[in-house]
Amino acid sequence: MKEIQLDGQSTDIAEENIQKLKALFPEIVTEGKVDFEKLQQVLGEYVEDSDERYNFSWNGKGQSLRLSQTPSLGTLRPCKEESKDWDTTQNLYIEGDNLEVLKLLQKSYYGKVKMIYIDPPYNTGTDIIYKNDFHDSLEYYKAYTGQIDKDGFQKTTNTETSGRYHTDWLNMMYPRLRLARNLLTDDGIIVMSIDDYEFYNLKKIADEVFGENNFVGTIITRCNPQGRGRKNIDPVHEYNFIYAKNISYMGELTIKRDEGEMTTNYLLRSGTNSRKFERPLRFYPLLVKDGKVSCITQYEYEQIYDGERFNEQHLAYLEKKYTSLGFQYVLPIAKNGEEKVWQREFNRVRNECHTYIYESGQIKTPALLYRTPQSLWLNEKYSNSGSGTNILISLFDGLKPFDFPKSYKTVQDFITLNDDKNMIVMDFFAGSSTTAHAVMDLNAKDGGNRKFIMVQLPESLENTYNNADKDRKKELRKVIDFLIENNKPATLAEIGKERIRRAGEKIKEENKDKENIENLDIGFKVLKLDTSNIRKWQPDYDNLEQSLLEYIDNFVEGRTELDVVYEIMLKYGLDLTYPVDEFTIAQKKVYSIGFGMLMICLDDEITTEVARGILAKIKELSPESSRVVFKDNGFKTDSNKTNIKEILKSGGIEEFITI
Repeated sequence: MKEIQLDGQSTDIAEENIQKLKALFPEIVTEGKVDFEKLQQVLGEYVEDSDERYNFSWNGKGQSLRLSQTPSLGTLRPCKEESKDWDTTQNLYIEGDNLEVLKLLQKSYYGKVKMIYIDPPYNTGTDIIYKNDFHDSLEYYKAYTGQIDKDGFQKTTNTETSGRYHTDWLNMMYPRLRLARNLLTDDGIIVMSIDDYEFYNLKKIADEVFGENNFVGTIITRCNPQGRGRKNIDPVHEYNFIYAKNISYMGELTIKRDEGEMTTNYLLRSGTNSRKFERPLRFYPLLVKDGKVSCITQYEYEQIYDGERFNEQHLAYLEKKYTSLGFQYVLPIAKNGEEKVWQREFNRVRNECHTYIYESGQIKTPALLYRTPQSLWLNEKYSNSGSGTNILISLFDGLKPFDFPKSYKTVQDFITLNDDKNMIVMDFFAGSSTTAHAVMDLNAKDGGNRKFIMVQLPESLENTYNNADKDRKKELRKVIDFLIENNKPATLAEIGKERIRRAGEKIKEENKDKENIENLDIGFKVLKLDTSNIRKWQPDYDNLEQSLLEYIDNFVEGRTELDVVYEIMLKYGLDLTYPVDEFTIAQKKVYSIGFGMLMICLDDEITTEVARGILAKIKELSPESSRVVFKDNGFKTDSNKTNIKEILKSGGIEEFITI
């Protein structure tokens, strides 16, 4: 059995990278240190030894890189009262600086997120760019969001006259992208929206973080058909960069055809050598039912084509048979009345569809319904100023809480490019929670179980108000008053949470006739960034004597046991949506996470009866493995602690953890 003293740090990324390097090249380690000269020799021709080299640099890049590798001493505190369906939901809404949050999620969600979508600040001159603080990011975050007073603290917009216009933006984005990459699955992708202001800079840092070879492509969306009223050239579009974690693992990206595209014409050839009598063995009937396309079985195909002979009689029999089963039986007829053969695309489709449709009663959705996504998306549904704004206004009963929100249909199509019905989708610039809306609606449409993780800074709407024009101020004041009247803080994060609540209920109502719609997950757990709950993980170095006295009580004043439980889950790398159950064992409260995967008791004067009761509960829950956590000062004596440890060890407990 391992005995572990849990520390307060998130994953030490730099140390993990060093260990990976040592594992790959053990010969570079000398007396416990990395010999970089030897590493250069091992890497050979892959080392750039010229003083002049191609690179992208800016003031503060080195500090930003180190910041992304510095462990966080913060935590995420659960907030049940602001959550929806706390006990059952698998979705997360996290309030906090996304840099610190991404650090904290490294253990729990490393390599688990299939798709990340972000719509970061575009650095247009009106954005308040949240600057990295290299000394105490948690204190800076609290001052920024008004949770503490800090003398001389000011919030300003990032304008071109600041002297660090692009630099501040790059220093914000670079460490966040580095941390985000770690969370992606090997076959995962990230989609990043941007406009002309930082188009070049985002492309360069993304090439560095994800690798130029993992650049999949750029999709341009016509997001503002009316334009922005600029002189000379009025932009109506945005760019969306797509990168893979590892393009060799990524599947083929596809997108579902629009309803207007769902016609047989997409499968017809034109020109010579395409008529039935010219190429009889390439002529296939098509079956349509409930808006889905399928085709005949391999056996039936062989009956139609007996060698070089085309069996018209059997074709007529098949039409009668499938029509009686409720299918629309479609033959490829061109506009001029000639019967045309299918395109080569149909070969791939037929291979997917030669199951016995009429026997199983299942209609497979073949590749006919999907196509390779093109780089230019012009549909009105992608409009921020139209579709995105109108949807949000309708959800908020006429209020306009957010300027030019993305259409959830845009994000939905990005999600389906590399889809998995059980995947995790993340957005760490969540804004009005468009991505959460897209996930819930998509699950309602196809019965999926996709989960979302939203991360949003609780930015005060008063800041936005102060930098808005006259007309926008009128709209924002109504939104601020609405939130205050409902006893909610006037923050951007609150808008996001409220949108999820309203959109979820609307989606359920609109799909109430669908099977199992009552099980649709429209909830979310709210977690909030804060300093650690554990005193010894955040000592006051200016008053160490007082800190030492306070260690008698492990926890910070005002924090709950549930706060501590979630901090342990974070530091131990458990999924934050795992169920947390409470039991009373030998008059002590015990928390069970993940049906016995982790057992936590934070009471004082722990006895051997508690240890035996925990073992009995673990046996009842039957997890594959289990770990047990206690307060380090929760034992009566050292011998008592030793006895409890031995009892747990004899019961098969893998790890004995103290905090």
